Amino acid sequence: MKADPSQDVLARVVREHAGRLAASLVSLLGDFSAAEDLVQDAVETALRRWPVEGVPERPDAWLFTVARRRGLDVLRRESNHRAKLARLRRPAPAARDDRLRLIFTCCHPALSRAAQIALTLRVVCGLSAAQIAAAFLVPESTVAQRITRAKRKIGEAAIPYRIPAEQELPQRVNEVLAVIYLLFNEGYLSSTAERAQARDLVDDAEWLAALLANLMPKEPEAAGLLALIRLHRARGAARFDPDGRLVLLADQDRSLWDRQAIEDATALLTRAARAHRRAGPYQLQAAIVACHAEAESFAGTDWAQILVLYDMLLHLAPSPVTRLHRAVALRHVQGPEAALAELEELGQALERYPLLHATRAELLRSLGRREEARRADERALKLTANPAQHALLERRLAWD
Repeated sequence: MKADPSQDVLARVVREHAGRLAASLVSLLGDFSAAEDLVQDAVETALRRWPVEGVPERPDAWLFTVARRRGLDVLRRESNHRAKLARLRRPAPAARDDRLRLIFTCCHPALSRAAQIALTLRVVCGLSAAQIAAAFLVPESTVAQRITRAKRKIGEAAIPYRIPAEQELPQRVNEVLAVIYLLFNEGYLSSTAERAQARDLVDDAEWLAALLANLMPKEPEAAGLLALIRLHRARGAARFDPDGRLVLLADQDRSLWDRQAIEDATALLTRAARAHRRAGPYQLQAAIVACHAEAESFAGTDWAQILVLYDMLLHLAPSPVTRLHRAVALRHVQGPEAALAELEELGQALERYPLLHATRAELLRSLGRREEARRADERALKLTANPAQHALLERRLAWD
């Protein structure tokens, strides 16, 4: 049976606008669960009506209108409805401003760090529990429990919906930065099988990072994250070929890179480093990407400098994923044997992380251990949902 085209439109609109819609409704209602319920009701209404009536000219505005009307119906049944009704009858607020306030609400210190990030990615950014689980390398059920408990805690503690006072910002900024970073990662290379990348999420991450950098001009990590996102985006035109296939860094056409964007982002990073002299994980990651972006060719990459930056990053923010990326740099400095020895120590921590197995396959293949390399690529393929990564691994296996 042929799928109704309105369902594809609805799926796209939900991906792109559900987070903004939820943020706007939370600002109006002050209730996370009620806002999510209203969004879901609006989506279900669209599923029933759009196939019959056709897709509206502005489907995102249609969803908001339906959700707001449902909110009015709910509030009419409440005893304190008058003030809230007045707020709901105002024109829709600027959703993106709402989302920054909502991020800070979700990142309240009363919540655990894991709960802060999971709740924000779900409610503000519209990521699914499966996408968040993939980012955290934890079971989906764990993410769902964190989100449920966090929403309950916000309601019980009456946590205010606002951007904190200036003196409160430093204790909240790390979690906000982490949310924006994870949002960017999901957009840059999706963890689901639906699409290879999600430019709308990347757009949102860059916008929020810029807003945060303006809000906190004395926080170098905010500038570092913004520079990191812009440096990655600067090579966007070369990441996929005309057929939508992923192109690895070594094979990218560097003439397609946006050199002005690279220069501007590097200047932003340099200004932040000189002004504050307080290195942090996002500044270091941006510096690593800048090393790649400034190299005229893959062979001309300053791998020794990149290795030093990874050592600094591991000192400040140790993680198995960072060790994996460091091993890639180590290969170009000390050889594949040294890099492979590093990866063998990460096997348990990153057993379900496809990039570990794909990287291991490359190292094994360079050492002539082709059968082991094939098994590693097959393992990576089983763990990979992203369609572009999946196709790349299938091509590698076909070449063996």
